[in-house]
Amino acid sequence: MRLKDKVVLVTASTRGIGLAITEKCAQEGARVYMAARDMAQAKQEAERLGNGGGKVHCVYNDASRPDTFRTMVAETVAHAGRVDVLVNNFGGSDPRADRDIFHTEPEVFDETILRNIRSVFMGSQAALEVMTQQGSGSIVNISSVGGSVPDISQIGYGTSKAAIDYLTKLIALQAARYGVRCNAVAPGMTATESVQQHLTDSFRERFVRHIPLGRMGLPEEIAAAVVYFASDESAYTTGQVVSVSGGFGLGTPLYADLAGSGSLR
Repeated sequence: MRLKDKVVLVTASTRGIGLAITEKCAQEGARVYMAARDMAQAKQEAERLGNGGGKVHCVYNDASRPDTFRTMVAETVAHAGRVDVLVNNFGGSDPRADRDIFHTEPEVFDETILRNIRSVFMGSQAALEVMTQQGSGSIVNISSVGGSVPDISQIGYGTSKAAIDYLTKLIALQAARYGVRCNAVAPGMTATESVQQHLTDSFRERFVRHIPLGRMGLPEEIAAAVVYFASDESAYTTGQVVSVSGGFGLGTPLYADLAGSGSLR
């Protein structure tokens, strides 16, 4: 019960990593507010989690509508009286359009950057209005190893995540004097429905060869890192970006070839 009685607001929370974060926070005793565009889906998941003893509620948020970042915080405060933790989980791109520097249309790049960074900026700005008055709070941004390890595609996504890493440190620095912390969790390849749908089996197999722990991550493993930053266990930690990626990016470019041949033994 590391989050007992804390009020946690999670964006993009109806599936994948966001849903795992919601479930894990509820299991740890938090009162969780699922911010989502698809309210029917959110209510269905909230009811399911509630049946398991969790305290889960729904508030509306549509990342394409900037005003809904303030209203999601306002609705949470109106219902719970405070916001202790904000998890900025929204983000993504269309891998079919968000390609490399040679083939990505400027409009696609602009839209990917805008949506991903704006969601963190506006969500944090709205939450900080409450947290600074409380004198406490924790903001947890979901970044990606793609923000620190350049890839052969998804130029907009990787660039936006690199910016989110910087924004995390900037928020941490500027909000510290109000008792508010800000950290980020950077997942590697994680076994979500989206990964299963958009990436071929052969690509996933090749990618996993570059992960020292030899497998994809699980959504609940990302959620566990979020719970740490949301809890008082990390009370003296701020401005950090923690990779939860099985060690991806640690090795030389030859790592996968050597590991596959058994030469590391």
